[in-house]
Amino acid sequence: MWYATVKRYYDTKHPSYNDESLKIFVKAAMITVDQYETITGIDYVDAA
Repeated sequence: MWYATVKRYYDTKHPSYNDESLKIFVKAAMITVDQYETITGIDYVDAA
């Protein structure tokens, strides 16, 4: 459900949707790690 919205904002370069901020969506279980990697094109690494 959230994937399409998050991807759209990320793809249109919304200032609040960047590689780091999208990790919040993963932590909140709004998108999966696989979806994060598909949207950003980079591997998910949680530094916390």
